[in-house]
Amino acid sequence: MTRIPRAHGHRTAAALILLCALTATPQWPARAAPDPGTATLDEVRRQLDHLYHQAEAATDKYNAADEKATAQQKKVDALNGRVKRAGQQEGRLRALLGAAARAQYRSGGLPAEVQFALAPDPEHALDNAALARQAQQGTQEQLTALETTRRELRTRTDAATAELSRLRASRSAMDENRDEIEKRIDAARALESQLQAKELRRLAELEKRARDRAQAEWVGTGILNEAGTEASTAGRKAIAYAARQLGKPYGWGDEGPDSFDCSGLTSQAWASAGVVIPRTSQEQWRRLPRVDVKDMRPGDLIIYFDDASHVSLYTGSGEMIHAPRPGRDIVVAPAASMEILGVVRPDK
Repeated sequence: MTRIPRAHGHRTAAALILLCALTATPQWPARAAPDPGTATLDEVRRQLDHLYHQAEAATDKYNAADEKATAQQKKVDALNGRVKRAGQQEGRLRALLGAAARAQYRSGGLPAEVQFALAPDPEHALDNAALARQAQQGTQEQLTALETTRRELRTRTDAATAELSRLRASRSAMDENRDEIEKRIDAARALESQLQAKELRRLAELEKRARDRAQAEWVGTGILNEAGTEASTAGRKAIAYAARQLGKPYGWGDEGPDSFDCSGLTSQAWASAGVVIPRTSQEQWRRLPRVDVKDMRPGDLIIYFDDASHVSLYTGSGEMIHAPRPGRDIVVAPAASMEILGVVRPDK
């Protein structure tokens, strides 16, 4: 491990003290900070990874809560629209029944058999009377069925509205958690800002070394010998979209066009190919068809970590495009530079 030069150790120590205080808050799992006197850059790297992982996991939960509330709002709006249309149709049917009643009143309300006896054309009168009764009966049946439907719709709308209120409350709780997420990001940035330029370069080297080691072990299994090399038509479009975003910054909770978080990038890439997928990496893992890692092909999504808190777009040859974390830009990186949970295929 590379020990931080003593000339700058006090700056790193200050950052680690700040880090230790923040990671001890009740909402987040506490993690012991290295002893300031013996802190190493490798330990700093692990602390940074831990903080950014916490922030990304919390971001995914926030995005999921927002997505569910938005979808539920659309459901409530659709049900309210159906209730409104049913009410309008009910009004038209009642108007028809009222018009029929008024017409019968104007004709004197004579029974059909009397109208038949007095009519100059009895056969025509009988036909008219039968048709009128059928029309009134049919309208009344439609009205009864419509009233039942409208009551059922109202019951469903009330239940959906109650669920929307619950989801909004959950989203409000996530809004409050947003401050905690931002504290995690600020803590990580504060830690990095305490490092000298030389230390930052060395930290970047350590990060690259860790990525390369993980990638080498993965490639060494021979897995790429079995993986597909050709993307589907939609997959090629998704990759092309992601490639156009290279160099754009990571943006917490963003889905373009100027910045993206990890799942914002993958969801928009596939949307550009005409395939709608869930907004968050956790939902992408839960709801999209899974394929064995050895069977993956370009365009597939690689899900990372046990909590499915990160996602990338596989581009082939052992590489992927992803939005890494706050403070970083969208890049091409080794596909196995993080712990792979599994692979999903949006267009399977």
